[in-house]
Amino acid sequence: MINNRFFIENKKPKILCLGAHPDDIEIGCGGTILHIIEEIPEAQFYWVVFSGNSERAKEAYQSANMFLAGAKSNNIHIQDYRESYFPFVGAKIKDYFEKIVKEFSPDLIFTHNNNDAHQDHQLISDLTWNTFRDHLILEYEIPKYDGDLGNPNLFINLDNKLVQKKINFILEIFKSQAEKQWFDEETFRSILRIRGIESNSPTKYAEAFYCRKMVIKI
Repeated sequence: MINNRFFIENKKPKILCLGAHPDDIEIGCGGTILHIIEEIPEAQFYWVVFSGNSERAKEAYQSANMFLAGAKSNNIHIQDYRESYFPFVGAKIKDYFEKIVKEFSPDLIFTHNNNDAHQDHQLISDLTWNTFRDHLILEYEIPKYDGDLGNPNLFINLDNKLVQKKINFILEIFKSQAEKQWFDEETFRSILRIRGIESNSPTKYAEAFYCRKMVIKI
């Protein structure tokens, strides 16, 4: 359960969502975002996707608006850095991170798992930690061919209604990915079920994250 006690000092938490590609944020933490909005509709979101051609960018905007529909405040940015070439344009992406940090001071950041095998994902994770030095950062996971899923240490339980809502949104919006053999309801539900087993979720499902550092202020 996430409620206002999750953000003890701020009942209007600022949440930064970072994804290398369209659909990354939704696959990695879309259910948690929907859950947060249900529990804390005053939450403020700053949503950044770093790549996307015209078709993918359109999908990314539609999806972000759909996932954030219940939030009172959101700021959506879709960039066009060349997919799969992030390490070669890292300086430009780093400059964009510096722009973000001047505009938005988040209480919570969702970003890629640093052990993700995709080079674009790795760079976004590295720059997240390099740029945001005193923030709560949760790294989400993306199932893929590389087989790089690990052992997460933080879980957010999701009920079946939110699970189905997340999956329906992803499949409805990202039509450009429909031909990929892994892009289906079975994949998305399976990883949520496995993480639900690992966290003994009373709802059977959970999204999982990697939390490298957390400071508790008493």
